[in-house]
Amino acid sequence: MDSLLTLISVLIPLFLGFFISVPKHYVRLVDKALAWLVYIILLLIGVSLSRVDNLVAQLDTIAGAAALLFGCVMGMNLLVLMWFDRRYPRQTQGSGKKSRVSMAGSTRQLGCVAAGFVLGKAMAGHWLPPESTGNYCLMLMVLLVGVQLRSSGITLRQVLVNRRGVQTGVLFTVSSLIGGIVFAALMPEVSWSKGLALASGFGWYSLSGIVMTEAYGPVWGSIVLLNDLSREFFALVFIPVLMRKHPSAAVGSGGATSMDFTLPVIQSSGGLQVVPLAISFGFIVNVLAPFLMVVFSNMHF
Repeated sequence: MDSLLTLISVLIPLFLGFFISVPKHYVRLVDKALAWLVYIILLLIGVSLSRVDNLVAQLDTIAGAAALLFGCVMGMNLLVLMWFDRRYPRQTQGSGKKSRVSMAGSTRQLGCVAAGFVLGKAMAGHWLPPESTGNYCLMLMVLLVGVQLRSSGITLRQVLVNRRGVQTGVLFTVSSLIGGIVFAALMPEVSWSKGLALASGFGWYSLSGIVMTEAYGPVWGSIVLLNDLSREFFALVFIPVLMRKHPSAAVGSGGATSMDFTLPVIQSSGGLQVVPLAISFGFIVNVLAPFLMVVFSNMHF
């Protein structure tokens, strides 16, 4: 029953938001609200970390596990998608301009987690937000993501018509799950289902951090958060490098961020013709991520 309620609380807001039509002059307000909500969620993740006993002693474990998870998942993504690009090559032509997107945003996100941790320690014994606050913020965030998808003009037909985007999305998802299985095989304390759940964030760090914290506790929530933030850092650096010969791998490296945060890098590196691929891929990944995380985190094998 709990798993069903969790699944409903994540998926219903996403699809509900997708069917909400917002006037164009309100779209920017939705974007701003979503940006602020992400920071609030990261702050709450930091607060939840402050409740963990002996966290400093576990930092090595968190960093090591996050690095291993990232290596397994990203490694499998690149292996499969680069093979796909070689087997079915697609030419791209970038604008030649350097993208203005920087790593400052990712650094701010890590700063929010740190600020939440400090706040949690400072307010311990006085007042801290209820642990359910993160769940409510998560539901609102997913609702706004659905509204954002609708306001971008994307239809399900457009997503499914882009064959390359669908193929890339399927291969990315399968390779990520294989990476999760490899991670579980290398970590004796991690079950197969847990490895699959941890690998299903697909770079959507604000969602995965909360869902995995609820499922496995703040330590594992932090591991997944660092893993998904590492994907964002990696994508910003390597999308321009990969794009010329491996466009699917370049788009896939951004995961769930390929239709928003890393889209400017994708467009400037691969040209306008690669944008439909990125949007189709990003839409599929954004829909699958919450579903797979909730399903696998409530399975035990």
